[in-house]
Parts: sequence; structure tokens; C-alpha cells
Amino acid sequence: MVALIGGLAALLLGVIGLFGWWDEFIWLIKGALPPVLILAGALAAYLGSEELKDKRRAEMEAAREPFTPSSEEAERYKREVEELKAKLAAMETEQTQAEGKPE
Repeated sequence: MVALIGGLAALLLGVIGLFGWWDEFIWLIKGALPPVLILAGALAAYLGSEELKDKRRAEMEAAREPFTPSSEEAERYKREVEELKAKLAAMETEQTQAEGKPE
């Protein structure tokens, strides 16, 4: 209850002071705004550059990781290998048969 009363009193005094010292308030804002903008801009630029560095570092680490296909891709690759092996074996048998026949 005490905090509520104190907060309301501070709010009332702040509003009265704002209207009573409006010119000084504007003078303070005019003086404080440029340094705040400079510092906020420098901080934003620094954080942005760090984010880019982190992104580039993550991309480099991802490029170094070995390729690991999903189980579906692995099965598809295995089927392709088996098909190619069967074709190669058929070609080899055709070649041996062709070599055995006299022309």
C-alpha cells in the first residue's frame, strides 16, 4: 500500500515537473539524444558484425562436417549400387561371351 501511494505521488510530481520545466526538459533531451544515438548505433553495428561472424563460423563448421545422408537416401544409394553392380556383371558376362565366340 505504501508503494502504491509513493508511486502515485512520484507520478503526480513528475507530471507537474514536466509541465513546469518544459523548456529545461526539451533542452535536456536535445543535449542527451545525440550521444545516446551514437552509442546505440555503435552497439548495434558491433552486435551486427558479431552476428555475421557467428553465421560465417557456423557455415564453415557445417562445411567441415562429413556428409551423412538420411536413412531413406542411404537406402536409395544402396539400391542404385546394387543395380549398377548387376549391370556391370551383365556387361562382363556379355564381354566374355563375345570374346569366346570366333568371328
